[in-house]
Amino acid sequence: MTENTDGTERIDRISAPAIVFPGQAQDPTSAHRAAYDLLARRAPAEALALIEPALEIDPGNYGLRSLRAWAYLMRAQLQRAEEELRGLVEENPSDDWSRHALARSLERQSRFEDALPHARLSAAMTGDPEHESTVLRIERRLAERRGSVEDLV
Repeated sequence: MTENTDGTERIDRISAPAIVFPGQAQDPTSAHRAAYDLLARRAPAEALALIEPALEIDPGNYGLRSLRAWAYLMRAQLQRAEEELRGLVEENPSDDWSRHALARSLERQSRFEDALPHARLSAAMTGDPEHESTVLRIERRLAERRGSVEDLV
């Protein structure tokens, strides 16, 4: 335990690194599990090292492609993420995660007009407060850009 600046105690959490066994990249199911674990641990480069070879074996694997998009987003490779996510949304228009992630990718590129329809649809599909706040944030950014912030108040 360590101390916060206000004198209260803080518990530091240490997480063990993910274990990647040889051959996991050759099995798309194993690669998916290990890559997901790596992404959850904020290790996108390591996850991509598993995802890419597995996608060479199974290029249409939707789950691996979703993980690749997530890794690209984490690495701020926004154009690559956008490309991957557009393909996922085209293939499965009802995938709310891909829609939300596409909206976030476009938003982070300051392409608010392009992001808004995906954000609205994602929010409508899920009712998730995070998705709804994304819509509000994008709408506000658009209003700021247009100089019509007063309309939002």
